[in-house]
Amino acid sequence: MRRTHRPAGGSGGGALLLRKGALSIRGDRRALLVCAALLLIALAGAVVLIGTGDYRIAPLDVLRSLTGHGDPGQDFVVRQLRLPRVVVALLVGAALGMAGAAFQTVSRNPLGSPDVIGFGQGSAAGALLVIVVLKGSSYEVAGGAVAGGLLTGLAVYLLAWKRGVHGYRLVLVGIGASAVLSAVNSYLLVKADFVDAARAVVWLTGSLDGRDWAQVWPLLAACAVLMPVLLLQSRSLRVTEMGDDTAHALGVRVERTRLVTVLAAVLLTACATAAAGPIAFIALTAPQLARRLARSPGVALVPSALMGAALLVAADWAAQRAFGSGQVPVGVATGVLGGGYLLWLLIAERRAGRM
Repeated sequence: MRRTHRPAGGSGGGALLLRKGALSIRGDRRALLVCAALLLIALAGAVVLIGTGDYRIAPLDVLRSLTGHGDPGQDFVVRQLRLPRVVVALLVGAALGMAGAAFQTVSRNPLGSPDVIGFGQGSAAGALLVIVVLKGSSYEVAGGAVAGGLLTGLAVYLLAWKRGVHGYRLVLVGIGASAVLSAVNSYLLVKADFVDAARAVVWLTGSLDGRDWAQVWPLLAACAVLMPVLLLQSRSLRVTEMGDDTAHALGVRVERTRLVTVLAAVLLTACATAAAGPIAFIALTAPQLARRLARSPGVALVPSALMGAALLVAADWAAQRAFGSGQVPVGVATGVLGGGYLLWLLIAERRAGRM
């Protein structure tokens, strides 16, 4: 394998090019370092989170249990009770982070994230219909969330179509769809009986409580299929940022690229929502923070996924430790942190003259 370095103007780091035969991998050194750091932070946070709870376990003991060298009692707590929850947190955070980066790139707008433009509300509407109307099981609720998110995504895409899909139109249509779906969800909650309403409110808050391996495997399979689809679109997405005319001239099928990206990102968001409920603001904040750290001018899909995983693990730890003696759902923690970030982002966009 041969490694060469080339200057990368404006990236602050320089390009790293790895060659082995006909295969070459090119990346920015700073972005690669940021990815490595975020991966370590996410994994270290996962170890700390596994040891957090009423029965506290030291990080070294957690590592011993994970590697098969712990005592039986700790092995049961670590592997059967807490590890599935943390794996779901990592996967949900990564899925939301990558989906948010894809949506923000397609819309060319930092507000173009799934929870702002209605896809999270669509998943919630699908889940609420199953809970309130069909009295479905937890697996049927997850299926309803996926179906609701997919139908909402297709509806927003079609409504935003006018000789193509453009950024602000997609965001505006999505915000309108989010408002309508919020009203539908409120109506369903009002009409539900007490038991169904309580169950729906718990789900709508967004929580990792009680997650086990039954939630891990479907989400892992979805990420294994959909994340590579988005990564394969990253080069074309980077070209579309130069404008549709330029992208067409360079041979990029712009609308096909956008449609595949939107469908994959919607499904990724819906699967994450089905696994943990609507977790707010991860999809909004993770891509922005990742891009600022990596100083990447292009589509920061991998850094955004790793940032999302690290943020959700940190938020879950905060939900267990930073809100007094009682534990709160992780959706509350992300809402508190993300609301402040959204306010700062709106002020920054206004000062920059983009709003």
